[in-house]
Amino acid sequence: MSLNEGSDSPYLFKLARSTAEIDAYFDLRQLIFCQEQQLFETGDEDGFDAIAYPIIAMARESHQVVGVVRIYEPEPGLWYGGRLGTHPSYRKGWQIGKGLIEKAVTTANTWGCRQFLATVQQQNVRFFQRLHWRSMQELTICDRPHHLMEADLNYYPPGDELRPSLNLIKAS
Repeated sequence: MSLNEGSDSPYLFKLARSTAEIDAYFDLRQLIFCQEQQLFETGDEDGFDAIAYPIIAMARESHQVVGVVRIYEPEPGLWYGGRLGTHPSYRKGWQIGKGLIEKAVTTANTWGCRQFLATVQQQNVRFFQRLHWRSMQELTICDRPHHLMEADLNYYPPGDELRPSLNLIKAS
């Protein structure tokens, strides 16, 4: 059973759909990528957010959004994941990151993914490799070392998540 299916997990991994969930998703990205890591000065939003599906990890007990990732399809069958992060107070172990990655890739795989890529910060490359990803190329993004990595789609089987219209998510 995956982390996403297990009701005994303290976290729920899901598409952010409500206004409150989407606001919390962007607030957590701001905290992680702007305030904490200082990768961006004022905000980390970019043009890909217009076509991205936001995915959150929510603490079941408190309903707090404790992790984020986005997935988007810039061309048919090619999917990217990005802006993966966990709230600083919840970074014990890798359960949230692993659950978000699993939800992201299985969701894209359900929606017709033929290749799933992500740019991964250098310090997280080994973690991704343990989750059946391979490094394709070293990159520098925001003056920091990253790797362009590809998920092994055979390790992330399709699920049953219906693909909502982006308009429905953005209008919530």
